Amino acid sequence: MVALRCITPDDLPRLRKFWQDHWAGEEMVVHGEVFRPEQLEGFVNEDWTGLVTYVTGADGCEIISLDALKEGSGIGTALIEAVVDEAGRRGCRRVFLSTTNDNLLALGFYQRRGFELVCIRRGAVAESRKRKPGIPLIGDNDIPLRDEIELELRLPVQRKAGHGP
Repeated sequence: MVALRCITPDDLPRLRKFWQDHWAGEEMVVHGEVFRPEQLEGFVNEDWTGLVTYVTGADGCEIISLDALKEGSGIGTALIEAVVDEAGRRGCRRVFLSTTNDNLLALGFYQRRGFELVCIRRGAVAESRKRKPGIPLIGDNDIPLRDEIELELRLPVQRKAGHGP
């Protein structure tokens, strides 16, 4: 079992450094929106080999970043489960995220955990590159980095105690 804890304001310097090291900057650009560490909630394991950040809004709970630095150890799954559980507690109807067209490992990972492909934003990475020029032209597997793919996991509707059957 992977032990996780919530990210706290005291973690912000380490989170910024983590994003610099693993995401080439202190901000994420997703579907044209810029996200910074201080805007997000998240979970991390003790040695920071697993980290997820997310934001909750009217449209559900959006995962902004997910890092599992030890593949196959269960960290990624534990992080996803923590976000899904928290989203359910908050009454969210879905958990969703975007990844890029080159990220075949992520596409498989999320689909194996029940996420479905719901949207392709053609050319979105070129738009993100205007804000964050360090995004490479060629991504994983020598695939041109062009599009964002949105995946979602629909959550069961939570009924409040005393209402309905």
